[in-house]
Amino acid sequence: MNAKQAKYPQLRFKGFTDPWEKRTLGQTTTKAKSYSVSRDVERDHETGYRYIHYGDIHTGVADIVTEHTKLPNIEPANYDELRVNDLVVADASEDYQGIAEPAVVVGLPTQHLVAGLHTIALRPSSASSLYLYYLLHTESFKHFGYQTGTGLKVFGISWSNLSKFTFMIPSRPEQEKIVKLIESVDNLTSDNQRKLAKLKELKQGYLQKLFPKNGSKFPQLRFTGFADAWEERKLGDVAPLRGGFAFKSSEFRNTGVPIVRISNILSSGEVGGAFAYYDEQDKDDKYILPDKSAVLAMSGATTGKVSILSQTSHDKVYQNQRVGYFQSVDCIDYDFISTIVRSELFMMQLESVLVSGAQPNVSSKEIDSFDFMIPKLVQEQQKIGSFFKQLDDTITLHQRKLEKLQELKKGYLQKMFC
Repeated sequence: MNAKQAKYPQLRFKGFTDPWEKRTLGQTTTKAKSYSVSRDVERDHETGYRYIHYGDIHTGVADIVTEHTKLPNIEPANYDELRVNDLVVADASEDYQGIAEPAVVVGLPTQHLVAGLHTIALRPSSASSLYLYYLLHTESFKHFGYQTGTGLKVFGISWSNLSKFTFMIPSRPEQEKIVKLIESVDNLTSDNQRKLAKLKELKQGYLQKLFPKNGSKFPQLRFTGFADAWEERKLGDVAPLRGGFAFKSSEFRNTGVPIVRISNILSSGEVGGAFAYYDEQDKDDKYILPDKSAVLAMSGATTGKVSILSQTSHDKVYQNQRVGYFQSVDCIDYDFISTIVRSELFMMQLESVLVSGAQPNVSSKEIDSFDFMIPKLVQEQQKIGSFFKQLDDTITLHQRKLEKLQELKKGYLQKMFC
């Protein structure tokens, strides 16, 4: 940061008006000795010593470290044991975004704790530990890491450079206020992540029990009133896959009819992202996508991914080439189809026909040949389809809430720090 750095944040709590002061990490922390040992010295038996490896930080194993944190054992050696409120940052990463990604010790495990390979241990002396922890998540610090880090295949940063990071800092009471607010968002985010994980686990459990397996014609769990055997059907008979149209990229527009391309089939199970647009065409019924369409990526890195289209403000949506649309068929419930093509039952068959290489791909003919057990009565299909649709809607609701919380935290990090 330069000398013209603002002394006041964009967003501030009431009652605080004093200008912030300029500091460096070297002025607000001291460096503790890390134990630079590789993973090959880990022991399976309990040694009473645990350490934070830079990989633990990048993967989130070590983040806010408490007595419940699971970390690998090491043999005793010369080091500085970590204390409550110490910070541990990763001094190496595959890209600059991970440079000095931090973990903070807020409650020591029963065992002794040490900073390990490719880490820098910081002991705050005149600042809140958690305030510094959140400071190291700001865009201004990432920019500093990009400018200061070195290396090609592996990006690294030294303590001598890290200690020069300059920032503005408020009084201790204001630091605590900022920390408390962002912590509350983190806690809500963690709660929502746990709920989301449980919902996804619940869905997987129901998928196993509400569909027959191992050649059976009857599912393990069933809705009341249904007892008939299920029948094996080709996917092409109940939801034939339709290919898209080869729209010319040179004629893409910023407005018009949105086109669903492979890149719009998201890992979240939704159709979204940046759309290309096209002028409305005559006789376009063969590549219009209805609302709630289940669409398949037929080539590229996401081959086999199925997402659901939810139209909002557009009267029409077009289907691009290499995007497959599972068509609706009379006497087959579409929510039921949307469920099976996003299940492990579909993925297992996909793996058997997937053409790998530089450009993985599948064909409509291959997808149509997949076999599934289907309830004979459409009423049972509807019960199952409706059940999973409600479950998917709940998962989507929590996913969007999680994204909003993540954006909220990002906004606070941007506006509450100078």
